[in-house]
Amino acid sequence: MLNTTRTTARTATRRRRRSLMASAIATACIATLAGNVQAADAWPSHPIRFVVPFSAGGANDLLARAAAEGASKALGQSIIVDNKPGAGAVLGTDVVAKSAPDGYTFLVSAAGVISNSMIRKVSYKDSDLTPVAMIGLAPSVIIVPANSPYKDLKDFVAKSKTGAGLHFGTAGNGSTPHFVEGLLVSKYGAKLDLVPYKSGSESVTAVLGNQIEATSEASIVVLPYLKSGKLRALATTWTQRISAYPDLPTAVEQGFGEIKIAHWAGVHAPAGTSPEIMDKMAAAIDKAMKDPKTIERLRGMGIEPIGGTRASFGKFVDEERTRLGEVVKATGMKED
Repeated sequence: MLNTTRTTARTATRRRRRSLMASAIATACIATLAGNVQAADAWPSHPIRFVVPFSAGGANDLLARAAAEGASKALGQSIIVDNKPGAGAVLGTDVVAKSAPDGYTFLVSAAGVISNSMIRKVSYKDSDLTPVAMIGLAPSVIIVPANSPYKDLKDFVAKSKTGAGLHFGTAGNGSTPHFVEGLLVSKYGAKLDLVPYKSGSESVTAVLGNQIEATSEASIVVLPYLKSGKLRALATTWTQRISAYPDLPTAVEQGFGEIKIAHWAGVHAPAGTSPEIMDKMAAAIDKAMKDPKTIERLRGMGIEPIGGTRASFGKFVDEERTRLGEVVKATGMKED
């Protein structure tokens, strides 16, 4: 009888301890959650950094600065643009992937945030970054010399299938022009000899000098050459015509339904960043991209402001990951 009583007492004591531990854990979780909510409510309390993994002056950088300017007004805090180019955008991406998820460091992302891990070794995981918001895009344009015999994309692709094929310049493996070339080859049987350059500006220069037959590059880069008659455009590779150059048909309109590529820019945060903070940033960027003056300024340069929600950008990133992954597999795209 005594043993039974002792056993019952020990059992009751253990139960009380478990109950106290569970209560303590629940209290700690509630305190942590409350702390996170308070941190999100207080955010931002000091300047935010937008890391741009490209040099100043390009489409990604210009979109970053437009978003930073507008979002800083909406948030009541300054946003500093920090250019960290190198290694095909890997350098700047790595900086953000390894930053504290405190809501004060964001990546101004591009297609490389999706494709780089598919074709080269990177020091971070895709899961180290979380999509926050789309900023906008500069539609890609397939261009040829002004004196080229090719009048549209259909003509260009048809002619490429004869003889030795045509030379198509890119800004290196995994660049947006490389994916344009990959889609033309894998989906439509174009016969193209890939000519990789170090940058898009170099490939455009090669087309200007009649050193290669064609390339594709961001609208913001090529529009001045098109309007001055120094280059000819065969198609824009985005889903809609360019606001600043509406006479140019899309590749889709010309029967190339799989050609949907643009030089886009969005914002990613380090994994673990508070959802409340990311929601606030997404709303601030969306507001900036809906501003009439911003829309007029960006569209005049050939850039299409987008904005939107975290959900819409997350869906876009997921769809691009699937689509670009198929091109990588079909073409055997890999690191230089």
